[in-house]
Amino acid sequence: MAKKREKGKSFPPQWQALWAERLIAWHRVAGRRNLPWHTRDPYRIWLSEVMLQQTQVPTVIPYYERFVATWPTVEALAAAPLEAVLAAWSGLGYYARARNLHRAAQQIVRAWGGAWPHDPDVWAQLPGVGRSTAAAICAFAFGTRAAILDGNVERVLVRLFGIATPLPDTAVKRQLWQIAEALLPESPTAMPEYTQAQMDLGALVCTRGIPNCAYCPVAQWCTAYAVGNAAALPQRKARAPVPEIDWTLRAYRCGTRYWWVPRPNQGIWGGLWALPHADEPPPPGSWQRASSEALPAHRLTHRRLRITIEEWTTPAHLCYDCQSSTQGRWATAREALAWGLPRPLAAWAETRAVS
Repeated sequence: MAKKREKGKSFPPQWQALWAERLIAWHRVAGRRNLPWHTRDPYRIWLSEVMLQQTQVPTVIPYYERFVATWPTVEALAAAPLEAVLAAWSGLGYYARARNLHRAAQQIVRAWGGAWPHDPDVWAQLPGVGRSTAAAICAFAFGTRAAILDGNVERVLVRLFGIATPLPDTAVKRQLWQIAEALLPESPTAMPEYTQAQMDLGALVCTRGIPNCAYCPVAQWCTAYAVGNAAALPQRKARAPVPEIDWTLRAYRCGTRYWWVPRPNQGIWGGLWALPHADEPPPPGSWQRASSEALPAHRLTHRRLRITIEEWTTPAHLCYDCQSSTQGRWATAREALAWGLPRPLAAWAETRAVS
């Protein structure tokens, strides 16, 4: 790696050797300590790393604690019904993570037999575990010398080297991986704390928007800080407008019970229970539209949902005693809440929950 930056003053010759030492020293004073997944248990580390993908620490903590209380081992998670896992995940978003987590647990039990591999390349073959997540798991659990490149680390390195190319960019991504690998400490015993220090530097100091450069332990080596444009980096390519989707759902109500159907595993709210779409067949009965309600817009990763819920009713004696079937279930709003509903429907059901 070049010893001189394209902009700003040159690094001292020994700066690379000092990098890990400086980050670890800072972390021991100012980093996040004693998070519930700070352990050497690979199962709990893997679980937390999957939950933390695109989700903030304060949001993850209660979900993580409920998961490990319910399924304290990978064997317990693998044996759990997928429906129960999705219910426990409800509200955390990105439901493909829960399905991948369950599939991966079954794969771990079946293929690894309790022997946890130390090689990130093996972990990266699991559903929902990419290169950076696999490296983090192995670094934390086993001290494996493996570089991570999550969003926090990416932001730190872009500012450190003053990379102005808008992201995402394949060549820049490759360059950042090379940098991350070059900065690894030599000692495997340093890897757990070094890995956490990188994450914490981006989360606590080198934040999005306006970074807190005055408290940065490596500001003296940072190109963006030297030229005064840290807040402007990383630059991002302009995103296409978020498409808006109009959904009309139907709440078929018989007495105090509603008709619920499972969402397909692929797509929005995959695998969760929800109210049926207006274009899906109703349950048996004679139905009349009673009311309509527009919910607050719901933002997903790459789209925005505008949901309208129509309530349809029928005399109780005309809905065939509300028999459930393979196509759906009859349940009160309170009963359905226990299954784990998509966030907008959970909010709607809360207003209709009865004993």
